[in-house]
Amino acid sequence: MTDEQKAAFVMGQVACMLARIESMKAANIMRQDQGHAIAYDEAAFENLEREFLVGHNAVIEFFRG
Repeated sequence: MTDEQKAAFVMGQVACMLARIESMKAANIMRQDQGHAIAYDEAAFENLEREFLVGHNAVIEFFRG
């Protein structure tokens, strides 16, 4: 995979992660509006970085490897 292809992959992962974040935020707002506890806490949002491999170290390793 070329560096350009790797960069495109990383950007795709970022786009998917942002879509997930927005859906998680919407779910939390809906639950709050209904008087329920939120579905996603801070840890759930932090775990997305690892799930989509877009953390700083993961991206560095992806380009090195």
